This record gives sequence, structure tokens and C-alpha cells, in this order.
Amino acid sequence: MLSRACRLISRNALCGRIACVQVGTSNYSNRSRDYHIASGHHGLRSCLIRPNANAATKFSPLKPITAAVLMRNLSTDGADKSALLDIIPEPPAIPQGAPEIADVVAGAEPAFASLGLGGWTPVGIVQNCMEFLHIGLDLPWWGCIAIGTVVVRTLLFPLVIASQRNAAKMNNHMPQLQVLQVKMTEARQAGNAIESARYGQEMMLFMKEKKLNPLKNMLVPLAQAPIFISFFMGLREMANTPIESMRDGGLFWFTDLTVCDQFYALPIITSFTLFLTIELGTDSARMSAANMQTVKYILRAMPIFIFPFTINFPGAILCYWACSNFFSLLQVGFLRIPKVRDFFKIDRIVAHNPAALPIKKKGFTEGIKESWTNMKISRELEERSRIDEIRFQKAGKGPMVKTYKYDPTAPRPAATSAVNAKKR
Repeated sequence: MLSRACRLISRNALCGRIACVQVGTSNYSNRSRDYHIASGHHGLRSCLIRPNANAATKFSPLKPITAAVLMRNLSTDGADKSALLDIIPEPPAIPQGAPEIADVVAGAEPAFASLGLGGWTPVGIVQNCMEFLHIGLDLPWWGCIAIGTVVVRTLLFPLVIASQRNAAKMNNHMPQLQVLQVKMTEARQAGNAIESARYGQEMMLFMKEKKLNPLKNMLVPLAQAPIFISFFMGLREMANTPIESMRDGGLFWFTDLTVCDQFYALPIITSFTLFLTIELGTDSARMSAANMQTVKYILRAMPIFIFPFTINFPGAILCYWACSNFFSLLQVGFLRIPKVRDFFKIDRIVAHNPAALPIKKKGFTEGIKESWTNMKISRELEERSRIDEIRFQKAGKGPMVKTYKYDPTAPRPAATSAVNAKKR
């Protein structure tokens, strides 16, 4: 059994050269021991040492080598095997059709960190997720945007369920809420602050008893707002950098996600799906329950208002926006199924007769006029209250105002003339 060892020979022994010595031994004591030395200073040379050989063949110089390789020693028999080292095999042939290294490097995508993207901010986290989906899962950019949208909207689904439960309860108790709301409005317009506060307290107790909370209806918009802003800014930075692979990472007619849609199809689809989401969503019941018809009309006009701005957005942003709107439409249709509503414990929406409700449904113009009138009345009441407070403070701190012809506290003169006249 051969054993090998690597030793470091001193610089003086080899004229300052570092050598690697390989010792070949055998279990048989009568066999010779050979040493293979690989040393180098400026160049690397190799030689074979046989202690038992004569002086002429004791050192067998070899050709220069280009790397220090620990080789297994040649057979320890007496035969000279040094000639085998002269045989150098030919290098393997390069396979046909193999890509060049330059082509491979040119096809590689740079990391987002080298482009100044990513990080631990909300925008950077969105970009890191997009990079993982594209590089790690080898998905096209439109697929990364769609999958990211679906994942985020799915995580927000519990908030949607909580909002739907509260909206259904408020719609079913809308007649009682509107009665208290009408009384409170009338008391406020009449300037009776005590009655207005009393009806407001009754409304709060009623909502607490029925477990109603108008703020729960705002959970989904408040949660979606920062996510939408993060996606918007993250995709805009990716498109403006730009990332070269996004130039052909689109779908159908919008293959380049770094530029706006030249056919205006994506802005139209985005605005139309947003309008359907507002119109067909359960927001309608929530708006009616809260008597917010004016806000509903404003939301209906929003798709038309934002269309001139969306035509200049990159395709990546509109792809995300359209995917989010389509998901909202599917979510609305899914939550309208009776069995699904029963599974998530969402009350069935009761259809109320508009004629029997205390607050009648008004058109857009009438609603604007009524809101303006209520605002003016509220402002007048506040102004009146402020003036009364100023007068009260003046009356308490200023001099006494004379509101009578004579001073009742002054001493009266003696009525002597009247007594004398009576005596006469």
C-alpha cells in the first residue's frame, strides 16, 4: 500500500525554490523508494529522484510543468517509467454548438442591486419580489406582475370579508339609522344643540347594540392605498431604469412594458374595469346605507377623470392596475353567491322600498344642492354660536350696560312736597 507525503524543502537546499516532495513507499522492504519533486521559482520544474540508482540516472529531469500537481508515485519496481511523463494527452475537443462565453454573459440580466433598485422600503420589497419571480421562477414580466397582484389581493381577502359583513348589517338596519339621522339633522338646523347631541347619542348606542361600525367599511381602501402606491412607484422605477428584459416582457399587443400603450387599449381597459368595480361592487349598498350619494357620483366620474393621465403610464403600471381591477370583479361575483355568503357568515342584503325610507333618494343635482344648503346652515349656526360666546364674555367682563331710565339703586329724594300738599 503506497503512501504519499508532501514536504517543504528549505530555500537553501533548492536555491530559494519551493518544492513539493512526493514519497512513494511500499510494504516490501526490498523495494526502492522514489521521490517526485515539483519545485519552482520563476518557472516550475519537475524531476524524479531514485536513491538506489547510480549517479547517472539518480536524477531524472522532466519537462517544465505549468501546475504543481501531486501525482501518485510511479511503480516502485526497478523499471524506469519516466518516459510516461513525456506523453501528454490531447485536450478534449470543444463540443459543437456550445455557446460562447461572451454570448452567455451578454444574455445574463444584471441584479437589481447593481441598478439601484430593491431594498427594504415598501417600494424596494415590491421590486425584490418581482425580481424573485422573474429570475427564480423564470416567469415573464407580465406573469410576475399578475401573480404578485393575485397574491397581494388574496392576503387582503379577510379584510374584504369583514368589510362586507359590516356593510350588509348597515344596509339591513338602514331605516332605523335614517330616522335618527333625520331627527339629528332637523335639530341641528333648528339650532337646538341639545336635541342634536341627544339624537347623536341614541344613534351611537344603536350602532353599538347592533355591532355596526362605519369605519370598518374603510378597511379595504386604507389597506389597498399603500400597496397600490408601492406597486405604482416600484414598477415605474423599473420601467424608467429601464430593465432591458422588460422591453419584450409583455403580452399580446403590449410587448414593451417600459413605454405607454400606443393603441390606448390598456388605459381604456383599466378605466372601464374600474367603472365596473365601482358600479357592480357592493360599494353601492354601503353608499346607500351611509347616505353618501354625492360620493358615489364622484367615484363614478373618477374613471373618466383619470383616463387622460393613464395614457402616459408605462405598460407595467397599467398591467398591474388592470389585473387588480379584474381580480376585484371576480371577487365581487364570488361574494354574491348565496352559499359563499353563508359560509363567510355575511348577512343577506335586504332590499328596502325607497318610498318607505325616511330619506328619499335624490338625483345628483338635488343632492349637491342639499349638501350645499346643509353646509351653509352649519356655518351659520357656528357663526351664531361664536358671536353669542363673544357677547357673553363681553357682558361678564365689561362695564354694566344701562337698560333703564333711572338708577333703582340710587337713594330716592324725600317726598316732602307730597306730604305738604296733603296737609293743605
